[in-house]
Amino acid sequence: MLAFISARQAGLDDPLRLRRAESTRRVLSLELNKDRDVERIHGSGVNTLDIEPVEGRYMLSGGSDGVIVLYDLENFSRKPCYTCKAICSVGRSHPDVHKFSVETVQWYPRDTGMFTSSSFDKTLKIWDTNTLQPADVFNFEGTVYSHHMSPVATKHCLIAVGTKSPQVQLCDLKSGSCSQILQGHRQEVLAVAWSPRYEYVLATASADSRVKLWDVRRASGCLITLDQYNGEKSKASSEAANTAHNGRVNGLCFTSDGLHLLTIGTDDRMRLWNSSSGENTLVNYGKVCNESRKGLKFTTSTGCDPEFAFVPYDSTIAVYTIYSGELITILRGHYNTVDCCVFQPNFQELYSGSKDCNILAWVPALREPMPDEDAAKV
Repeated sequence: MLAFISARQAGLDDPLRLRRAESTRRVLSLELNKDRDVERIHGSGVNTLDIEPVEGRYMLSGGSDGVIVLYDLENFSRKPCYTCKAICSVGRSHPDVHKFSVETVQWYPRDTGMFTSSSFDKTLKIWDTNTLQPADVFNFEGTVYSHHMSPVATKHCLIAVGTKSPQVQLCDLKSGSCSQILQGHRQEVLAVAWSPRYEYVLATASADSRVKLWDVRRASGCLITLDQYNGEKSKASSEAANTAHNGRVNGLCFTSDGLHLLTIGTDDRMRLWNSSSGENTLVNYGKVCNESRKGLKFTTSTGCDPEFAFVPYDSTIAVYTIYSGELITILRGHYNTVDCCVFQPNFQELYSGSKDCNILAWVPALREPMPDEDAAKV
C-alpha cells in the first residue's frame, strides 16, 4: 500500500491503479457482515434488488408477496453493529400494491425521485418515491418477467420489457405508451438489459435459447443473434444454429464498460460475449447451476482488476473472474435459493436476496493489524 502511495505521489504511477488494487482486494475479501442486518420485511422470497446510482445509499427490494421495500443503507448510529432500516414500503394494505410476485425493481438512473417495478400481475408501474403513488401504469397481455431502463440514455426514456409474449415491448416514459415492439424471438422474453456504453443498444434473452442485440433506432431492429458456435455450423445441428445456450436463457448482464455481455442459461452454463462482434469468447466457467424457471438476477463488479461476476448458485453466491472464468470463492449464508444480488461499487459491498426472505450484506473483511515491533519485544 505504501509503495502504491509513494509511486502515485512521485507521478510514477497511474492514480487509478491504487483505487483498482484496493477495490480488488476488498472484493476478494468479501464476507458476511456479522455486524450489519437488513431489516426483514418480506413475508416470502426476495426476487430483486437495486441500489440507486446517484448516492449509492438507498436500496429497493421486491418480493414474491408483491411487496416493495425501500431501505436506507447509511449507518446513522455510528455504532459498529446496526440494522439497515426500511424507510417505507408498498405493503399488502397499499391500494396500488402489485397483486402477484414483483420480478424487477429499478431506480430511475438520474435521481431517487422515481423508481419502477414490474410483476407477474402483468403490469409495469412507475412510482413517485416521495408519495409512494404510481405516476403511471403500463398493462400487458402476459406475465412480465423483466424490465430495464438505460443507465446512460440522454435522448430517450424507453423502458424495455420482457413478457410472456415473444415480442419485446419498449415503453416510452414521455408519451406514457408502448412506442415500439421488437420482433424476432419465438418464446417468452426472460431478461432484458440496456448497454451501459451505447444508449440505443439493447440485449434480450429468451426461452427460445437465443440472445439478441438490438439497435432500437433501426427499422429491422436486430443487430446480432448470438451463436455459441461462432458460425461453425458443422459442429452443431441445424436446430442449434444461432443459439446462445442449449436451454432457456434467463440471465443477462453487461460488464461495467459495456464491451462484453454475460449470459446464463438453464443448460448450467455461463458465457461471455464480445458485445460489438457478438463473438463467443469461449471462457469456461464450469458448471453454473441454474434451475430458475424465470429471470436470474446476477451482477458484476466495477473498478476492479480483474473484474468479477457474482452469480446466485443454489443457496450460495459464486464469485468468478469474468475474463478467465476462475471460481474465486463461494459466499455461504442463506438458507434457501438465492434469486438476486446487487453490487455497491462505492464501498465494494454486495447485497443478496433469497427465498428465505432475508437480504444479506457482504462486506470486505477488515485489514489485519500490522504487528507492533515494540510490543513484540515486550
